[in-house]
Amino acid sequence: MKIATIVVLILAHFAMFSQGDQDYIPSEENLKAREWFQDAKLGMFIHWGVYSVLGDGEWVMNNQNISKENYEKLPGFFNPIKFDAQKWVKLAKNSGIKYITVTTRHHDGFSMFDTKASSYNILEATPFGRDVIKELAEACRANDIKLFFYYSLLDWHHKDYYPLGRTGNGIADKNTNGNWEDYIAFMKQQLTELLTNYGEIGGVWFDGHWDKKNANWHYDEIYGLIHELQPQALIGNNHHIAPIMGEDFQMFERDLPGHNTTGFGTGKENIGDLPKEICETINGSWGFNLHDSNHKSQKELVRYLIKSAGFGSNLLLNVGPMPNGEIQKEHQESFLEIGDWLETYGDAIYGTRQGPLAPGKDIVSTEKDNEVYLWLLGDKGTYFIEDFFPETKTMIHWKDGTIINFEKTKFGTFIETPEDKKHEVATLVSYKLQNELAK
Repeated sequence: MKIATIVVLILAHFAMFSQGDQDYIPSEENLKAREWFQDAKLGMFIHWGVYSVLGDGEWVMNNQNISKENYEKLPGFFNPIKFDAQKWVKLAKNSGIKYITVTTRHHDGFSMFDTKASSYNILEATPFGRDVIKELAEACRANDIKLFFYYSLLDWHHKDYYPLGRTGNGIADKNTNGNWEDYIAFMKQQLTELLTNYGEIGGVWFDGHWDKKNANWHYDEIYGLIHELQPQALIGNNHHIAPIMGEDFQMFERDLPGHNTTGFGTGKENIGDLPKEICETINGSWGFNLHDSNHKSQKELVRYLIKSAGFGSNLLLNVGPMPNGEIQKEHQESFLEIGDWLETYGDAIYGTRQGPLAPGKDIVSTEKDNEVYLWLLGDKGTYFIEDFFPETKTMIHWKDGTIINFEKTKFGTFIETPEDKKHEVATLVSYKLQNELAK
């Protein structure tokens, strides 16, 4: 690589980092919110918009190259008469969910809330004419569920986002050139509305940075605005790079931290020290998709929750409600199955942090107070953990207190799991650290 190229890349990196809120010092409320966030462990992601009418996911405008003119017809068909915010929140509550993150505006540019910044919104452009975000915010408050707002930085519809970035080019009017500063002002107006009209929120979940990753997103102004209006609100940005100054948590899309199996995710070298969140789908789609019946099993979803907790991370599990406002039956069942499992095992998930073992294929560890939880995910009778020497004399089967045999060697530790104590999803063994310390 030429020196000139290296210099350009370095300058680009510093230019990007300098966009953050360099003077940001988290408030006391924000630090408490971070602790709460790390304890929460399970959230519900809701991708819902006029795109649900077409039943082909939230990227349908881009994927089918639907022109702005034709896409603008969709809101006229959006009339979710079966939408009931209380039912959504009740489902979340019964599933062990601690917070909900909902799309207020996705890449198609349609606002699902009452906004004065554009008439392209659910109140003015649809026959439904109700502010679903307001109703959801009220239902969440009544049920002690925190609400986060997903907000897309990228917009295939707004004239001032043009010329478009890496996506939407089959849609684009090639002759359109907007005013970037006006687009930033538009976003700031909408964010101000979201932060002042819906009560206290949990945070803001940004997405779309990667579409114009070298643009000046004015994060210093945007992040500063959020922290000024709601100091406790947590900011995350799905940009797939290292955290930018002013952010409060780091998210990982469809991947465990540092794994980057998607190829577009965050590499190990870019994992920061902020609280973490992993977002994933039940099937393969974020928005409602009639073509996608590849629903993950309870075993797959619960094991992903366990692995997420093993990284000290939350799992933000997605649903894509149908155009009538209902969450499809299969996804309701998936959430309730997780809730049933958490009724028994939640104490070893909620409030935990990453345990002494890095999560592996068959073994994951979490930790809370002075108790270590070992999640055995395989169906073996004996597990060997290399270079692991637990500080205890006693291990138990966590559910019933049965003594579990284990043996430390100079190479690591063997753990035996009796056949009648195995669980098809995960066998949970635990030990108290004070047993070793008090000897």
